[in-house]
Amino acid sequence: MSRLVAMRSVILSLLIASVLCVGCRAAGKSPVPPATTDDALAQAPGQRTAVFAGGCFWGTQSVFERVKGVVATTAGYAGGSADTATYSQVTQENTGHAESVRVVYDPSKITYGQLLRVFFSVAHDPTQLNRQGPDVGSSYRSAIFYTSEDQRRISQAYIAQLDAAGVFAGPIVTQVVPLKRFYPAESYHQDYALHNPDNPYILICDRPKIEALKQQFPELFKEYTGK
Repeated sequence: MSRLVAMRSVILSLLIASVLCVGCRAAGKSPVPPATTDDALAQAPGQRTAVFAGGCFWGTQSVFERVKGVVATTAGYAGGSADTATYSQVTQENTGHAESVRVVYDPSKITYGQLLRVFFSVAHDPTQLNRQGPDVGSSYRSAIFYTSEDQRRISQAYIAQLDAAGVFAGPIVTQVVPLKRFYPAESYHQDYALHNPDNPYILICDRPKIEALKQQFPELFKEYTGK
């Protein structure tokens, strides 16, 4: 089911949406533990890239663009091929793509492990298989598309750490797979939550994630007003 269809046929009012979008909300009321396996902060400023998929890319982007140390975010598609990297095709749920966000960050200000902690704490629910709340299908799956061996190592170690600690009620289903290529989404998807603050989906599914980021990670939170 595409997100636009869900908005028209399921989210008929804020009251209904508040029930249906529970799975879209931040994963918990407190942050998950920090990663015990992580890189150290870099000695000099620079830029590295991380790619995360956690359901609707509107919400995932709205979280990471408000994280200190993140210098740019792009909503897009990963996991499929170039000829199917359009919203109309991806929502057919047969392209292999996941709605994803490319995060460019300064490793002298924030580590990959800290980004993972935000991802698992407030960006999505990593125990939901091929869905987030009302959005159902493999394009809404939880996935980490790693761009280096260090990212693979840190991601897998962190998932094992959280599962072993029983942080979530169920097992983490997040895929950890290599990034083959990232395809930016259509321009109207970029900063969608920022530009459409009164959209019922944004109010119920995405605003709580921003508030959770501010509450759980005040040291990392920054205001965002657009590019």
